[in-house]
Amino acid sequence: MKQIEKKMNKTMLFTILGLAWPTMLEQLMQTVVQYIDTAMVGSLGTQATAAVGATSTVNWLIGSTISAVSVGFLSFIARAFGAEDKQAAKRAAAQAMLAVVIVGTLFTVITLSLSGVIPVWMQVDKSIQAMASQYFFIIYMPMLFRTASIIFGTILRAAGDTKTPMKIGVLVNLTNVILNFLLIYPTRSMAVLGMTFVMPGAGLGVVGAAIASAIAFTVGGICITVVLWRHPLVSPKGQSFKPDMNILRPCLTVAFPNMLQRFGTSLGYVFFASMINSIGEVATAAHTIANTVESAFYIPGYGMQTAAATLTGNAYGANDKKKMDELAAMFIPIEIALMILSGGCLFIFAPNLMSIFSTSEEVITLGTTVLRMVAVSEPFYGFSIIIEGMMQGVGKTKEPFVYNIIGMWMIRIVGTFICTQLLGFGLVAAWACMILHNLLLFVLFLICYLRKAWNPLYVKI
Repeated sequence: MKQIEKKMNKTMLFTILGLAWPTMLEQLMQTVVQYIDTAMVGSLGTQATAAVGATSTVNWLIGSTISAVSVGFLSFIARAFGAEDKQAAKRAAAQAMLAVVIVGTLFTVITLSLSGVIPVWMQVDKSIQAMASQYFFIIYMPMLFRTASIIFGTILRAAGDTKTPMKIGVLVNLTNVILNFLLIYPTRSMAVLGMTFVMPGAGLGVVGAAIASAIAFTVGGICITVVLWRHPLVSPKGQSFKPDMNILRPCLTVAFPNMLQRFGTSLGYVFFASMINSIGEVATAAHTIANTVESAFYIPGYGMQTAAATLTGNAYGANDKKKMDELAAMFIPIEIALMILSGGCLFIFAPNLMSIFSTSEEVITLGTTVLRMVAVSEPFYGFSIIIEGMMQGVGKTKEPFVYNIIGMWMIRIVGTFICTQLLGFGLVAAWACMILHNLLLFVLFLICYLRKAWNPLYVKI
């Protein structure tokens, strides 16, 4: 009996890793490109870096809100596959296409119409407001395609296909890097392996970086739409595209609290960044670069979260309480081990990573300090990520909404306001408030896990 259980656990481990590694690689590629983007723009000067980074939290606000919509479809489709109802999964994919058109169009109108005032709201220095506004406008022109990439990518992962979004992500990132190289810099002479040649370039600077990103987003949106349409498991071909409340109602029930959570926390990021922007250009640059560096070290966490949501949703659809417990028992130690390793690397290499993006000693020193602070909290945050992922898979999104809103607004925002606006402290104090927020999430999700409140099958007993 023990040998059978051992074999089953081994099979489950391979399934977990098989789902997680393509997502991790996809996110790694995105982060590498983000590193390259930041380094390329950083070579233009601190002002260029600040102009691009000043509205990055607004990007998170929009992207995370759209991702919340996709969580509703993820939960529905994962459970449909667990219950072996493939027809329901295809109907949900058709409704997701309808959602992409509505949500993508709505956010296109909102972002483009507000592009001129967002840098002002973010308290961006007046000398770079025009540059930040222009950058923001360009990267949101292909909003419909960006929406398709987010929602359709989640649908494919919910169906167990994590490799296809990864491959498309690689294509998008390569497109972005190549176009950056051609559009940011002017025509110049280059030497490679002793040979000198003229490299053509548009010399558009920050605008060139924005155009490169916009084109890459468009390519990704088109490719993933074509893939979904042809996919053997979740193709919406032949399904009705009229609103179907039997599909949309359970999806929205899951998505709406998650949308409020992500909107609320991302809006908090906007206020957080706005307060940091008010500290000064050095703090803004250090914060922007440190955020970029830090994002790479959350890859193991969020890669595993996708696998946790999918497999837990499958088990819930099959009404298999034992398997849900076994998944939790495997995911948590793997996640914590990965985040300890990740946090250790971040702590050790923080100054080296900061120096990739800036030559300013002041920026490097400040960024290194806050990165080493946050590195210590990564294992605790990793636990929260996994429990939240499992709850997304089974459709329990109300508790994470409450936890995240309390942490963001009561701890991070209020604390940062007191520290930076009233007491006159700097970036270190602001990041300390962020770490306290993460630790509070750990405590709340730990209590939820120990009480088994994350698992609806226990609640039903």
